[in-house]
Amino acid sequence: MFSKTCQYGIRAVIYVCSKSRNSERVGVKEICQAIDAPEFFTGKILQMLAKNKIISSAKGPNGGFYIDEDQKGIALIDIVKAIDGDNLFIGCGLGLNKCSEINPCPMHHEFKVIRDNLKTILSNKSISVLAEEVENGSVTLNRLIG
Repeated sequence: MFSKTCQYGIRAVIYVCSKSRNSERVGVKEICQAIDAPEFFTGKILQMLAKNKIISSAKGPNGGFYIDEDQKGIALIDIVKAIDGDNLFIGCGLGLNKCSEINPCPMHHEFKVIRDNLKTILSNKSISVLAEEVENGSVTLNRLIG
């Protein structure tokens, strides 16, 4: 459903947020190891997220990526929109340009329900809540082995 870029971005932001709860800043290598993501690709994603003020970054010996107080309330939908845009929430499930309520595609009405539910879920989940779930061990950010 999400692009690979968006998947890595969401995982990275949640990880950075979990580390920021302890006032830590984290580097690209650590983030990539924790979320099972390629370093160069993820570095570009992190730069994009910092540019869009989803996360913050600092250079230097104590530098790295972090989440400040204002960013902790950011919802998952903000990350998706920053990376993939909002077409997932307004576009046609079959990719048709002229699909609408007046001129629906064969999947329009069913897809609209799913699309609207997804938008609600992503709007109501903040990164800080998800980071807390990662910290307490109820969820994971890397692939399960087995």
